[in-house]
Amino acid sequence: MESTGEGGLISELVRTALGRGLEAGMTSHLGYGPGDWAGKEANGSANSRNGSYPKALATEVGPVTIQVPRDREGSFTPGLVPKCSGRLGGLDGMIIGLYAAGMTVRDIGHRLAKTVGTEPSHETISSITDTVADVVPGWRERPLDGFYPVMCLDAIRVKVGDGGRVV
Repeated sequence: MESTGEGGLISELVRTALGRGLEAGMTSHLGYGPGDWAGKEANGSANSRNGSYPKALATEVGPVTIQVPRDREGSFTPGLVPKCSGRLGGLDGMIIGLYAAGMTVRDIGHRLAKTVGTEPSHETISSITDTVADVVPGWRERPLDGFYPVMCLDAIRVKVGDGGRVV
């Protein structure tokens, strides 16, 4: 399994995190969770879930296809992935990638402070990594291939004099 690109670990983590975030946004929008008929009746709304549609996004980790939920009235506006947007940016993908690489929450905070210039709180980083925490151990414990080609290269560069000039 590749770590990046279509179907790679980091792409799957980004897809999972975005999917869960979009579902949470729909739950907040409707006022009740999926399958919660008592909550729907208590809310008194005629609006309900109406499936989802696929959306292809270009991200820093490669192409990711997500399922964007929709409602019957068409009033749901996803906050994580704006409508008519085919590109995803932001720190979430970077944080998930660093977490998938094995960095701790504090290491991620320090890395972001050095590279991006901002250090999110440890609680923010934890809440982002918690969205994919159940997927990462499965990838880390997957069976490995029996054969991995390895090539070791070594070189030395020495300047020598040739006809009065250094080559």
